Amino acid sequence: MRTPELLIPASSLEVLKIAVIFGADAVYIGGEAFGLRAKAKNFSMEEIKEGITFAHAHDVKVYITANILAHNSDLAGAREYFTELCTVKPDALIISDPGMFRLAQEVCPEIELHISTQANNTNYATYRFWHELGAKRVVSARELSLEEIKEIRANIPDDLEIETFIHGAMCISYSGRCLLSNYFTGRDANQGACTHPCRWKYSIVEETRPGEYMPVYENERGTYIFNSKDLCMIEHIPELIESGIDSFKIEGRMKTALYVATVARTYRKAIDDYRESPELYREHLPWYLDQISNCTYRQFTTGFFFGKPSEEAQIYDNNTYLKEYTYLGIAGEPNEEGLYRIEQRNKFSVGEEIEVMKPNGENRKVTVRRILDEEGNEMESAPHPKQVLYIDLGEPLDRYDILRRKE
Repeated sequence: MRTPELLIPASSLEVLKIAVIFGADAVYIGGEAFGLRAKAKNFSMEEIKEGITFAHAHDVKVYITANILAHNSDLAGAREYFTELCTVKPDALIISDPGMFRLAQEVCPEIELHISTQANNTNYATYRFWHELGAKRVVSARELSLEEIKEIRANIPDDLEIETFIHGAMCISYSGRCLLSNYFTGRDANQGACTHPCRWKYSIVEETRPGEYMPVYENERGTYIFNSKDLCMIEHIPELIESGIDSFKIEGRMKTALYVATVARTYRKAIDDYRESPELYREHLPWYLDQISNCTYRQFTTGFFFGKPSEEAQIYDNNTYLKEYTYLGIAGEPNEEGLYRIEQRNKFSVGEEIEVMKPNGENRKVTVRRILDEEGNEMESAPHPKQVLYIDLGEPLDRYDILRRKE
């Protein structure tokens, strides 16, 4: 039985550190160019260096996305980018374009290359093809079932790794290669600028009756015909491990630290519990299900893992997330008075009950006793996003504890 890697996304240096502390075996990040999340905060080269240093100090790997479908104008910049990445030594580059693959091999041959899901990897012949070219890992298309993944595992070399998305947003288009965004807004999904038109509400206009909008009904419940539920496989860790997958990948490179901490911590415990004892995993399953629902999500589906999804995998009546907790901030170091530094993310007040979320799975209810600003002035509430504050919760905190409030 293979020991699966837990691979967690990070939108910023702060989130990378949270992913590491809350249980990731590896994190994947984007630089300021050539990744498919152009609207994410992404990492400067200095932040990449600091992130790799922090992760490696905790025995966690860092993979960098360079998975755009490149145009001619991208190639010179990509060569320069790969040359710079050689100096910071990430553990792998995630690539989908064959030209970018060859360029990375030429410029930084010592860095592992992983083939992105954007390359439409749906069969073992494709896996063999990339292995022969020198790829270390191939990310499976989201459209594969567990049976297909098992068949791939049985027909590829043992040293070729399979990475598979097991949690997060689904795309309406095959392996995420969507043209809707480009068509409607001129922002290319395959260049990292997707506007997510799959979440929009649509009507039909008949050619000879312009201006008359007729609603599109998948059925009587609503018109969000492309809007998929989110993937969640927390109830199926045994099947995932037994299928021969090497890396369990979480989607969400634009998510908050609270989301990343919640998902990383829950899957970390589920994987570890199962490897210790299948009975322990089954015993803790209610806890996993409760915890995984504590972050924002669009209801859950198992995607294609157990066959082609039915109409129940779509959400027709709205395009909004479910949200049970609000993210307040991350605990920093204490000052000389013993108050802990945080950079506030959402408003909270003195006297309010909040929760401290710890990497070991513990959630502790505490009451906000004091809030001070950077100048030491007492405050009744923390209304300004990203304001640096010092807080007293009546008990010690650990660096990187997450603060949240139940809604």
